[in-house]
Amino acid sequence: MQSEDNRRKVFIKTYGCQMNVYDSQRLGDLLEGEDYTMTSSMEEADCILLNTCHIREKATEKLYSDLGRVRVMCEENPQTTIIVGVIGCTAQAEGEEIIRRSPLVSLVVGPQTYHRLPQILKEVEKGEKVVAIDYTVKAKFSNLPTKKVKRQHGVSAFLTIQEGCDKFCTFCVVPYTRGAEVSRTVDQIVHEAERLADAGVSEITLLGQNVNGWHGKGADGSEWRLGALLFRLAEVKGLRRLRYTTSHPRNMDNTLIAAHRDLSILMPYLHLPVQAGSDRILHAMNRRHTVSDYLRLVERIRTARPDIALSGDFIVGFPGETDADFEKTLKLADEVFYASAYSFKYSSRPGTPGTSMAGQVDRYIMDERLQRLQALLNEQQRQFLRSKVGTVTDILLEKTGRHEGQMIGRSPWLTPVAVQTRASVGTVVNVVIQKAMRNSFIGTHDGK
Repeated sequence: MQSEDNRRKVFIKTYGCQMNVYDSQRLGDLLEGEDYTMTSSMEEADCILLNTCHIREKATEKLYSDLGRVRVMCEENPQTTIIVGVIGCTAQAEGEEIIRRSPLVSLVVGPQTYHRLPQILKEVEKGEKVVAIDYTVKAKFSNLPTKKVKRQHGVSAFLTIQEGCDKFCTFCVVPYTRGAEVSRTVDQIVHEAERLADAGVSEITLLGQNVNGWHGKGADGSEWRLGALLFRLAEVKGLRRLRYTTSHPRNMDNTLIAAHRDLSILMPYLHLPVQAGSDRILHAMNRRHTVSDYLRLVERIRTARPDIALSGDFIVGFPGETDADFEKTLKLADEVFYASAYSFKYSSRPGTPGTSMAGQVDRYIMDERLQRLQALLNEQQRQFLRSKVGTVTDILLEKTGRHEGQMIGRSPWLTPVAVQTRASVGTVVNVVIQKAMRNSFIGTHDGK
């Protein structure tokens, strides 16, 4: 399987959130500077890395299912030695248990120790099995490459500015898998944004488990917040669009709201999870905001940017949730009106306080509540999409479509748009929205 130039091939499969996507890209950069080359084929790889998610139980089940398929593949090719590694949040949470359950795994590496991966691979090549789940996130940010290896970027890219979370919501495993909040410096972020722009990236999405809790140091040692950072990034030559995710309602300060008002480069789309519409359940979740706090915040944001599209997260069936609590969630969703939203049944995660709480909700009740909530949210999304039909908006073209002359881009509200045009990838074009599909638009452009 080793390539003709003696560079070993590595395959990385990414599960879960955008931060995992970003981490996988950076790991690709790192390994391509260490005698590896990336491959999109698991079958031809010398090294298989599974970059995992641990937010919900199904994500962990998916890992072990995929490890079973890898085992079968290895058994069918016994003459070939393949390094199999589990990295990411499940690696951080389960550690040596992964190797116990799947002996073919040779390395287990948590998100904060990715910068050590080349050395770990050398140890594995000597026949060792390595579990590395230390919390060294500052070292990770300092040592993962952003310049050493030049890779092909699309017109849109992720840029992690913050990692970890100090909020300790009682349903969430992130503080235990990603650690405490750590923020990159202003210079680190700006330099990476400039390199991305130089490589042809037009749109950057800033990432963090609690991205609007970012508080990085400026060159003079002063502490910056996200709003100020967005104003600085708006000055980067070549950048045409900025986004950020995922936010916490408690960290939407005045400067950040002002950025939505004053920066045309900041897209009118905001993912602002609320999780529940009952103050009693929000308290049990340790969200530390009330329904009225959230609604007042939404009103302030929409006053600053009337065309903003709001997205949210909801959990149904959290321990102790009654029918009355759930009706309040429906009421909140109805009042806010979301352009899109993600909704899930509560998933008990080992080590989180919610696991041991009284009043665990029956699965059948959770199913029924989720169906009702999703019906409402889906109808809101349909109404939002239909409301844009006939309007003219800017579209950033990202790739060619399935049909001749067709291009696919993103609207300011993150919605995919298919359009017939002669314009090329990376171009921003004015498009008339002609039709709303289930999750996308069809538009027209003169193409001249």
